[in-house]
Amino acid sequence: MTLSAPAHAVQPDEIMSNPAEEARARDLSQELRCMVCQNQSIDDSNAPLARDLRLLVRERIAAGDSDSQVIDFLVARYGEFVLLKPRFRTHTLLLWLLPPLVLVGGAAALWAQNRRRSTVVGQAVDASLALTAEEEARIERLLGADSAPDKPARTG
Repeated sequence: MTLSAPAHAVQPDEIMSNPAEEARARDLSQELRCMVCQNQSIDDSNAPLARDLRLLVRERIAAGDSDSQVIDFLVARYGEFVLLKPRFRTHTLLLWLLPPLVLVGGAAALWAQNRRRSTVVGQAVDASLALTAEEEARIERLLGADSAPDKPARTG
């Protein structure tokens, strides 16, 4: 497992001569979504569009753009979808809040189901333990027969 390295699709002809700029380009490429593969970064994708995006990132870095300027340029050109991790904005609010809301909602539903189930089971147990009038009369007869004085005492 330690021998397996992450697969990067960067071609040798794409690599920048300045190692610091290349490291920036790789970091940015890992944050950008391949528009063809959609769940892969452009750094990992072999798609021609991903290659074009990698080259575009390197061009912008070579032109002196900061990381945020490169990202802003790509978002303006391709939309928020190009980011693997979308920004927290009003139009992405549902995207960010939906998973925790679903988790809390699911937990609340399980809790309510458990309470409902224990109430129903408790009522069923109470109903099954309740004696009918006939059973109560029989118990009274049995208890009355044990305490009757005309019964001879046993001697051992």
